[in-house]
Amino acid sequence: MPLEAWFTAAIVVGMLSVLTLTRAAPDLVFFGAVVLLLLTGIISPGEAFAGLSNQGVITVAALYIVVAGLRETGGIQWIVNRLLGRPKNLMRAQVRLTGPVAIMSAFLNNTPVVGMLIPAVSEWARKFQLPVSRLMMPLSFAAILGGTVTVIGTSTNLVVNGLLLEQTGDGLGLFDIAWVGVPVAVAGLAFMILCNRWLFVDRKPAISEIDDPREYTLEMIVEAGGPLVGQTIEAAGLRHLPGGFLMELDRDGTLIPAVSPQEVLRAGDRLIFVGVVESMADLQRIRGLTPATHQVFKLDGRRSDRALLEVVVSNTCPVVGMTIRDGKFRNRYNAVVIAAARNGQRLRGKLGDVVLRPGDTLLVEAGPSFMAQNRNRRDFFLMSQVQDSVAPRHDRALVAVGILAAMVGSATLGLLSMLEAALAAAGLMVLTGCVSMFSARSSLDWSVLLTIAAAFGVAAAMENTGLAQSIALTLTGLAGTDPWVNLLMVYLVTALFTSLITNNAAAVLMFPIAFAVAADLGVSLLPFAVIIMFAASASFATPFGYQTNLMVYGPGGYRFSDYLRAGIPMTVVTGALALLLVPMVWGW
Repeated sequence: MPLEAWFTAAIVVGMLSVLTLTRAAPDLVFFGAVVLLLLTGIISPGEAFAGLSNQGVITVAALYIVVAGLRETGGIQWIVNRLLGRPKNLMRAQVRLTGPVAIMSAFLNNTPVVGMLIPAVSEWARKFQLPVSRLMMPLSFAAILGGTVTVIGTSTNLVVNGLLLEQTGDGLGLFDIAWVGVPVAVAGLAFMILCNRWLFVDRKPAISEIDDPREYTLEMIVEAGGPLVGQTIEAAGLRHLPGGFLMELDRDGTLIPAVSPQEVLRAGDRLIFVGVVESMADLQRIRGLTPATHQVFKLDGRRSDRALLEVVVSNTCPVVGMTIRDGKFRNRYNAVVIAAARNGQRLRGKLGDVVLRPGDTLLVEAGPSFMAQNRNRRDFFLMSQVQDSVAPRHDRALVAVGILAAMVGSATLGLLSMLEAALAAAGLMVLTGCVSMFSARSSLDWSVLLTIAAAFGVAAAMENTGLAQSIALTLTGLAGTDPWVNLLMVYLVTALFTSLITNNAAAVLMFPIAFAVAADLGVSLLPFAVIIMFAASASFATPFGYQTNLMVYGPGGYRFSDYLRAGIPMTVVTGALALLLVPMVWGW
């Protein structure tokens, strides 16, 4: 190999070592590798940054905005309630999640399926106190497994089928690979569910590591004519609150402490909750609950343009010593107090009657100008915005779900490409008011997008220097003349490349090698083409081997080694079954 190939190999090994042994951000590691390859002239500027204009990367970016629209309208909650339900334990939760995801991924692009469900699964896990790290990776793996069932299940399958058509003039039908894909998907799902204790690590969320979290007292009212009227506390989802609980119920002036989960809600019921700020923010998104203080409806602008902020009352604040009502907090600050916390004490009575003291922490609803107007004033010691605390626009929920359905339908029927459908859906989410321009911009996860984009630069370096082809030819040369051993070698090399570069790049790189191997042996190309589909699509062992793995990397709180722990056994199980079945379905 030339010197450039050895240098590229050193860069790739170093990059993988850093990702495996440290907690360095993947986007910084990848971009650092790309910069080194660019400075040494191994790749051109166009190749280094080609990923930023790649259709897949742009599609993922557009889908973040689509998902933001679903989240801000409450459409995510609708999907959770219809699809995921109320599991009794972790195993049932994984079954309820992975089965539908695999089925959807057989006919839909994996990226929108996973992108749509990431925030839904996060909220679902918080609500039922499930470890999100043991749901996010199964979500990605289930989407990957479902994609192996049909030719349209993944873009890799379509790429290989296109190459097969060019070489032989005869491609595969929509369900031809299902003879292998269905058994592989079922076996992979079963293995993942039964062995989840050993495959997936339990990364505890930060809130569980806090011994004495700050507890707020919050009052909410059951909205007349809303969907919660007539439901029990448990059926309404108000029993299992992450970091919070329903302390008491005030019904027409009568207090009901220790509320039974079977208590039926009535219009006008005043519910008093105690919990951490994340739990209080979650309650604001439940349709049919409104803040007990009607002051929020007197603020300027729409609720969907506001957010929740935590503020600490200073000793020089002019409302100290007054009740929230008498201090006219709304008129003074153009903000409304939603909840209050005081050194772990349970605040009794109505929120408006709470007498403010220095050091009290208030959860307030305010517009975007609140921070700028009060940052330099001495009324508050500290101010910070609560993440994802925008009140949903429930009146736009059906619009958002309709846009999602139109996006999926138009892409599935071939009316629009996945890129066109995603961009159109993102634009409609903004134009119809399902998501604001500010929220659309802030919804983009640049860490994931930059990591995917930079991976294209690394793949280009491996191809330009001949490193990838040298590795492939060396390994396949060890297989001799046995067709099955050559098939095994093609699978292993493709799986290796998919783990190091992108799945599509690995498939395109391996196809001509497989064609040459089949020609030398005098056997059919079809088994080799199909095994490339499975090896390139079923990539579990690294976060950057498949873009859905990258998408769940951050939300699941994973480390690089977590993918090795779960992905290598998954690759062995699914690969062994595919290698057994492919020659039986498509003879030599």
